[in-house]
Amino acid sequence: MIVVTGAAGFIASCLVSRLNAANFNDIVVVDNFSVSKKLPNIEGKKIKEFVDRHDFFTWLDKNYEEVEFIFHLGARTDTTETNREVLNLLNLDYSKNVWNACCEYQIPLVYASSAATYGSGTLGYDDDESLIHLLRPLNAYGDSKNEFDQWALEQTAKPFFWVGLKFFNVYGPNEYHKGRMASVVMHAFNSIQDTGRLTLFRSHNPDYEDGKQMRDFVYVKDVVEVLFWLMHHRKDSGIYNLGSGEARTFLDLAFNTFTAMGHDINIDFKDTPEDIRDKYQYYTQANMAKLRGIGYDKPFHTLEEGIQDYVQNYLMRGAYY
Repeated sequence: MIVVTGAAGFIASCLVSRLNAANFNDIVVVDNFSVSKKLPNIEGKKIKEFVDRHDFFTWLDKNYEEVEFIFHLGARTDTTETNREVLNLLNLDYSKNVWNACCEYQIPLVYASSAATYGSGTLGYDDDESLIHLLRPLNAYGDSKNEFDQWALEQTAKPFFWVGLKFFNVYGPNEYHKGRMASVVMHAFNSIQDTGRLTLFRSHNPDYEDGKQMRDFVYVKDVVEVLFWLMHHRKDSGIYNLGSGEARTFLDLAFNTFTAMGHDINIDFKDTPEDIRDKYQYYTQANMAKLRGIGYDKPFHTLEEGIQDYVQNYLMRGAYY
């Protein structure tokens, strides 16, 4: 059996689809299934068992001998969350319990970290584990992810294979439920569909023109390909970046969304909300040399390719992956 936590969420539900496509059907999904808006993400998928996240460790104590691999993708992912107690409970303590269980039962583990750990990027975006204790995230969510990365590296007891993945700006199908935390591509699509125009955040940094803020946008189908590959690789444990490896501007993203929808380009700007302005990343780009160095050689979608697929095959159809 393969366990996927956060399975009704964005990336994890896409992973379940990828596993099903490869005929992995003994999948145990773990989540809070009372959140009804996420449930369409896993409808129609081949799943062996549904386990509430609060019951997971009791379930694992009884079933560990059958578990082949754990993907721990469940977390509180709202980057505006300020309740440290909630973040400690869901992102730190729960992850520690997953780690310790994988150590005890010798189960390989891949878990989700985040590029939010890099903060303003003053130390760059290299997944060098010797620098992790120096990183200063810009929000409490990033802190929770970085604290777990540090904790994992400090442990003497480790799963025989483990990987933490620093996800950059992931976009793609199955994020309908995410609201404000959905990707800019989805927000752009909704705005263009409703109004025929798109409003982007104005730059408050003199080094960047409006719309020229840059992010590493990575398509979710590429993310799950890496996850699937790691399940078979099972060596070279550590913490890795997972982005496209190429920074692109928000204007690039906007132009491609208009084009994929067949609309004329119509863009204006508004001030970045004050509650996130001092926590805003103006540039991110994953250094992907480390993952490439252990043998991952599949190409990533370009922004043009990813947006076209996402918009035309999912958003315009209201479809799920």
